[in-house]
Amino acid sequence: MYRTLKVYLGTRIKMIKVGFIGTGLMGFPMAKNLLNSGIKLKAFNRTITKAEPLKEFGAEISDTLVDVVKDNDFTITMLTDDTAVEAIMSHSDFLENLKPGSTVIDMSSIKPTTATKFGNILKSKNIYYLDAPVSGGTIGAEEASLAIMIGGEQSVFDNSKGILKAMGNPTLVGPIGSGQVSKLANQIVVGVTIGAVAEAITLCEKAGADPFKLIKALSGGWADSKILQTHGKRMIEKDFSPKGKTSTHFKDMNNILDCAKSYNTHLPISNLVKEMYKSLVDNGHGNTDHSSLYKEIERINKK
Repeated sequence: MYRTLKVYLGTRIKMIKVGFIGTGLMGFPMAKNLLNSGIKLKAFNRTITKAEPLKEFGAEISDTLVDVVKDNDFTITMLTDDTAVEAIMSHSDFLENLKPGSTVIDMSSIKPTTATKFGNILKSKNIYYLDAPVSGGTIGAEEASLAIMIGGEQSVFDNSKGILKAMGNPTLVGPIGSGQVSKLANQIVVGVTIGAVAEAITLCEKAGADPFKLIKALSGGWADSKILQTHGKRMIEKDFSPKGKTSTHFKDMNNILDCAKSYNTHLPISNLVKEMYKSLVDNGHGNTDHSSLYKEIERINKK
């Protein structure tokens, strides 16, 4: 059985020990924000050089899984995909060195079934668990304004809220796995909207209208959105340096359709967007920003 939770609030947050696994494009600024909030943090990354700059902000850099998870109150993972999560969370160095009664918060974007699997494994070891994927990209990670969608128990969420608020805006949406379902829903909206913006920008360019002025004209109307304002400008400027990778969004679209299939639900627009992202990846654009869906529209129009 789970032990009684102690809620970490106010100045007590500075007494918490946190291990952070995965300091890539998103994980690095998230870990930095935790450090800036006064939390004692150990960081681990498979490529250690990606974690070492966190020393400047007060992090202790771990070179083993055992070291990064041992004696923590919380262990946070921010990994690429299901394969990476499986590799870490199934490893004996991870599972056998977590402190009983501590909490694992997985902020990776993975399948709901993967989240449920590890939630059950950790519960059997008297470890609390939240699946807590995020949205907001590298800008949201840097500004600590991420939307954080959480699956788990209310008491575990309440106990973790101080940690989560250092990185963004957490919302408990249901039991374990619900955070991942919410992230998939988020990626439907993001992927479809990126496609709509790409077509709108393309149409303006083809017809001789100024796409920058289009964005201004639509500001405040029903078609306005963060995606129009940020991704639209990237498309016009042809700046596809990765903030959120195409390969990652392709992975998310596959997970969306797998999840929908398990509930006998058809998502035809999501399937179309998935095929477009697949084409981008197949044509060598996997490491570009997901706004490069514009390039797929461009390719189609060159046929």
